[in-house]
Amino acid sequence: MRTLITNGKIILPNRIVENKSVIINGNKIEAVIDDAKIGTDADYVIDAKGLYVSPGFVDIHVHGGGGYSFMDGDTESFLGVARAHAIHGTTSLLPTTLACTFEELKAALDAFDDAVKANKDGANMLGFNLEGPYFSLAQCGAQNPEYITPPQEKQYKEIAEKYNSILMWCSAPELEGAPEFARYLTEKGIVASIAHTNADYDDVVKGYEAGYRHVTHIYSGMTGVFRVNSYRHAGVVESAFLIDDLTVEVIADGCHLPKALLQLIYKIKGADRIALVTDATNAAGQNVTESILGSRKNGTRVIVEDGVAKLPDRQSFAGSVATTDRLVRNMYKLAEVKLVDAVRMASLTPARIIKKDINKGSIAAGKDADIVLFDDDINIKRTIIGGKTVFMNE
Repeated sequence: MRTLITNGKIILPNRIVENKSVIINGNKIEAVIDDAKIGTDADYVIDAKGLYVSPGFVDIHVHGGGGYSFMDGDTESFLGVARAHAIHGTTSLLPTTLACTFEELKAALDAFDDAVKANKDGANMLGFNLEGPYFSLAQCGAQNPEYITPPQEKQYKEIAEKYNSILMWCSAPELEGAPEFARYLTEKGIVASIAHTNADYDDVVKGYEAGYRHVTHIYSGMTGVFRVNSYRHAGVVESAFLIDDLTVEVIADGCHLPKALLQLIYKIKGADRIALVTDATNAAGQNVTESILGSRKNGTRVIVEDGVAKLPDRQSFAGSVATTDRLVRNMYKLAEVKLVDAVRMASLTPARIIKKDINKGSIAAGKDADIVLFDDDINIKRTIIGGKTVFMNE
């Protein structure tokens, strides 16, 4: 089946073009052509009516949504999260875990294959982002300290050898065994990410040399510049700015980071080294005042107010309730970033970080037909995944 998307403003990686149309053939993008060359052999025509035609958003850090969590470890929950985020423009995501028991982690990993096979109308689930449990207790944030530990070689090798769905694994680089862990991940083709860490610049450099190439939700769960006696030391934030090859995640929900810091990160790292992530928990896409961070069985109660999830004592955020359309909107409207760059940070850049940009992340011939249509306020009007419309709001 050939589908034609016409009369829209097409967002390409470095520019926005008009008077062109997108041809979809089956589940792939066939071409972007001049309107003057449009033939009449399309089976279906989508009139974008002046909307933006954008690559689908790729969320590489998401725990839950729609009332579900990936930590529940069952097909229903995986599909519920994938559907909830597809409504908001996410066409691909990485199910993301939390620090938990070894058994609970394996249950989530075991659920993946069946969920992928059953997924008909939700975001593609490309593979896992394991957030923990190899973290610094001093920077655990909303992660359950009961399960936090230094890297356990026998444990992580058992997991990585059994499950080929792991694309990213987050840990603190200063821990004993962390350099060996990063080298092992790199050899396996898994992205090693710095997260929930009390590291200083020297620790980050050693970690980078061992294979860490990414920084999980920058500014959250990590050191900034700090003092020891009279002397200042660079923390993980400054290290991420200094080391060009380190890519970073940004939770652009407008709560975790204010306008000035969003602009600072963008100014220093640029759109090609920033991935917008939701870090969304169960309450994303819902209108609730209370929710859970993690599984129904072992999760942590959180409150939802001011557009963000918080621990009950309100002393720490507990993930976000954001969706990807909100991230793009905030970067564009709040941080005043060019729309083409805001979209790239939510599509091509995260796809490239997890080495999936050959098929995902931009509107180009041969890539998967994952496309979203939205208006000037980034309200999603249509989500297309693999050439199929899974959500429409006209």
